[in-house]
Formats: sequence, structure tokens, C-alpha cells
Amino acid sequence: MSITEKSEHSERGAASGSDAPEELGAAGAQLSTQPVDSLNSVPALGVIGWLRWMWRQLTSMRVALVLLFLLSLAAIPGSLIPQHSDALKVDTFKKHHPGISPLYERLGLFHVYSSPWFAAIYILLFVSLAGCIVPRTWQFVGQLRARPPAAPRHLTRLPAYSTWRTDAEPDQVLKAAHKALRGRRFRTSLSAAGDMPGGSVAAEKGYLREAGNLLFHVALFGLLISFAVTSLNKAEGGKLIVEGDGFANNLTQYDDFSPSTLYGADDLKPFGFTLDSFDSKYETSGPDIGSPRVFKANIHYWNGADGKPVKGVIDTNHPLSIGGEKVYLIGHGYAPVVTVKDAQGNVAFQGPVPFLPQDSNITSTGTIKVPDALDKKGKPDQLAFTGYFTPTGDASAGPRSFFPGLDAPLLFLNAYHGDLGIDSGISQNVYQLDTKHMKQIKLQTSTPGINAVALKPGEAITLPNGAGSLTFTGVKTWASFQISHQSGNETALVSGAAAILGLMGSLFIQRRRIWVRASRGADGTTVVETGGLGRSESVRIADEIGALALQLQPDAPALPDDENDENGGGAEVESTSRTASDTATRTDDEGARA
Repeated sequence: MSITEKSEHSERGAASGSDAPEELGAAGAQLSTQPVDSLNSVPALGVIGWLRWMWRQLTSMRVALVLLFLLSLAAIPGSLIPQHSDALKVDTFKKHHPGISPLYERLGLFHVYSSPWFAAIYILLFVSLAGCIVPRTWQFVGQLRARPPAAPRHLTRLPAYSTWRTDAEPDQVLKAAHKALRGRRFRTSLSAAGDMPGGSVAAEKGYLREAGNLLFHVALFGLLISFAVTSLNKAEGGKLIVEGDGFANNLTQYDDFSPSTLYGADDLKPFGFTLDSFDSKYETSGPDIGSPRVFKANIHYWNGADGKPVKGVIDTNHPLSIGGEKVYLIGHGYAPVVTVKDAQGNVAFQGPVPFLPQDSNITSTGTIKVPDALDKKGKPDQLAFTGYFTPTGDASAGPRSFFPGLDAPLLFLNAYHGDLGIDSGISQNVYQLDTKHMKQIKLQTSTPGINAVALKPGEAITLPNGAGSLTFTGVKTWASFQISHQSGNETALVSGAAAILGLMGSLFIQRRRIWVRASRGADGTTVVETGGLGRSESVRIADEIGALALQLQPDAPALPDDENDENGGGAEVESTSRTASDTATRTDDEGARA
């Protein structure tokens, strides 16, 4: 019995199907559903010919990969340049880069994902995948329904080949081969032994390779649809809440809100929550001193207009789902509680004022605006205070916190009076003070050259000339939340998992065909031939041919010949790409694997 494996070069050519039309015919055809690359073909003259040529290029694998690469490149500016969804960052970028900003604006780089050029790449990739998937799916369905192709006339031209002579009848050999291949889960087709040039069994296996390939492309198609649905039907909003305060999901409650094409303020779900308390813990010693250990917002939330309050917890890595919306914890800080009295002795302002962190130790800045203050004559004289809050500070070291925990809180403030500009109708940033129409009040401080007072909880500032006072009564914690509505996440997750499974199938499953032919020889014995053809370069096809030949020995025992007698009646394996010693080793390995 002789099993021959072709050289690597010839196997590669046969596996790729380059010689299949000329030498193997239908046996080497349609091992893949990949369409023929026609980029170098010249279309027929005329509009129809050009349109057909353009469609073939658009639906080719090469163009699809180029479009996918372009889409990846096009998404880079969206992650590096501020987008219109965050108007504050866009305005800040334009102030710092006045020269390049007009060019970015014309190119649509401040709204990359809704720009025409990004949409053009996206749509072309969408069409390319659709045009690639549909015909390949129909072709694959046709292959599943068709019988394995008949054996080629010359099995010796296949990458793996085996032959021997036996006294068994051809029909007996074919039935044994058919049963053996069916047991190995091949799809088989048996032709009669009387057919010319002899009866044969055709078998094929590894259809899941093409199924995985198609699944991968369909999953990419699903991912594109999911991303499109997500971008069209999403909304995000932010809200800063001081402990003890609450939030209701309507437009007036948001600090900022970014709607989308299919989801706006009218689509907001009725729910809300109250921030009961905020738990934070930090490392108190070692090299990681000040590093956060616990960030947790304790809330009561309700869903629907008549929903009952339910306890809940939101931490950094575990958002809360309320009414189909996700609530994320994105930051926290401190809000000094102050009481401000005007020159009339009336309480003009009382409550917590959030200060925004500036460093990892939560050194924070903020503004206290008092629009309802009156002077001694009872006329409006609006007050404002700006400065820093340090959760763990030292008055002698200035406005700088040494630890993020609330160990030694200090409030450093400057005072102003005049017109805040609130009555002008122009919107203002609540965390910034426009001093254009205000005058700074000189305070009595113990630090020369610094017009700021450092207050501990319980201490107060008395403004000169009886203009009023400010008392620092305590500190509350605030937390900022992002309320997000997104659809299509589940579809994207399923599509991503399907893409991975499809890619694994297309990489690790080998598509292959095996043929067994049995015919009566001139000397009256039966000549058995087996051959195999693989979709890609793999030694599995040669191994399977050898294992099949050994499995058929009980039903079709090989007759001894002179060469085999000299070698003790064993099987001889020849390979044009190996030495004699390698051949002997391969014989033993194949016998062990069989």
C-alpha cells in the first residue's frame, strides 16, 4: 500500500484551487464561496458594463477591507477632538486654538460621527457587506444541497494519494469506504462499481468553515446596524446632586442634556432618585496614600409616576438601571454649607454650594452668588464670594489640600459686591463669576498681600461697613451622575460574540474532500485508490487518507508485492519533499495516529 503526499508547493497550488479548473474539474471547484477577484478585469463598454464592474469592486473582499480600515481611521478624530455632545469642551478648544478651529469646523471634525464623509464610508461599507453576504449565502446553500463532486479522472494529481491492490470485490470495497467515511461524519455519495472509469465514493467535510466565514460577515453587518441604531436612538445627560437632594427625569432637572435623532426630551422615562448619602474611603498610609478605595452613592429611587421608593446603591463600576435607563456615578466632591446675611440683617442665602475638584486631593474651587442682598439703604447690592475649599488643609499653607478625606476642612474666600448680571437674561456658569460689574471688598486678613479669609466650620466673615456676613456652617458631599439611554447594546453584544465564533470556525475548521475508487485491474485484482484535496494548507488531509486506508484493510486487505515483502510486508510511505529517514518516521507516526 502506497500513500503519497505532494510537495508543499504543489499542495498549495491545489489547495488554493488555481489548477482546479484545468486538472481537477468540478472536484476542485467551489471549496469556498469567496467570489472571484475581478479588480484586474476590463468591463465591457457601455453604462451597464461599467455599473456591473463598479458593483463587483464594491462587493469584493479587498474593497470591504479598505472601507473597514477607512472607517477605523475616520473614527480617530472623534476620540481626539472634542465633539458637539460636550459643548463646553468644544468652546474651550476653540478658545485655545483659534487658528485651526475654523478648518476643523468646515471639515466637520467637531461632529465626526454625524458628518457626511463619515456617513458615506459607513454606508459604503454597509452596502459592500450586504452585496458580499447575499450571493455567498445562496451559493453556500446550494453547496449544502448538492452532492459531493464526482472523483476526478486522475486521483494521482491530488495533494494526498494512496493506492493498493486487493482480492476484495469493488462493490465490497466501496461499501466499506462509504461506511467508514460516514462514520467519520463526511457527507458522502456512492456511485456504482460498473461506472467508468470505475465505481467511487465522494466525501466532503468541513462545511462549518464556510458557515463560520458567513457568520463572521453577518455579525459585522449586525454590528454596523447596532452602531447605527445606537447613534440614532440615544441620549445622555448629567446632573450634580448634593446629598439630601433629588432628581426627576425631565429636561429642566438636567445640568446638560444631549438628545439624538430618534430620542429627545419628550421620550424621557418617568423616574427619579434621591441621594441619601455618599460613602468614600481613601488609603491612609503607605505609597498609595490618598488613593480611593470606596466610592458609593446610597439612594432611594422610584420608577413611574406612582412608583414606590426603593433603596439602591450606585458605585463606580456598577451603574443602576431604572426604567430602562442607566445611571452612572461619574464624580464626587464637597459642598460647603454657608449662611449669608445682607446689610439689613436678613438671610439672603443659605445652603450648600458645590465646589469643583481641581486635583486628586480634591482642592476645589467655587462661587457663592447672592442675588437677593440689600445694602443699608434697602437698595439691591448683590454679593458674591469666590475661592477654594480644602477637605484637609492648613491656613498657613494656602488653599491646598493634603488629603481627599474630610479631616480638616477650610474655606478660603474673597468677597465682591455689585451687579452679578443675572437680570440681563444671558445664561451664566454657576461655577464662575463675571466680575465686570462687581467690586472686590477688602477683607481683614492676617496674611499680608492676600485678600482672602480662611474659615473653619462654625467661623464667619463680617464684611466691612456693615455690608453683611457669611458663616461657614458645615460641609455636605455631592455626587455627579450620568443618565444614559442607549438601544442596540444587546444586538451589538450578540453580534460581537457571533463574529468571534464565526472567525474561530473559519480559522480552525478545514474544508476537505476525499475520494475512494475501486476498479477491476488487468490481472483480475481490485485496484483501490484514495485521494484528498484540502481547502487550505494542512497535513490533516494526508493523515485522514492514511487513517482511512488502514481502516479499510479488514474489508480490503492489501496484497503483498515484492517491495513490501522485502520490507516485512509493512506499508510504504513516500513523500517527494522528505528524505528517506523522514519517510520511515512518518510511516510510524501515521500508523500510531491511525
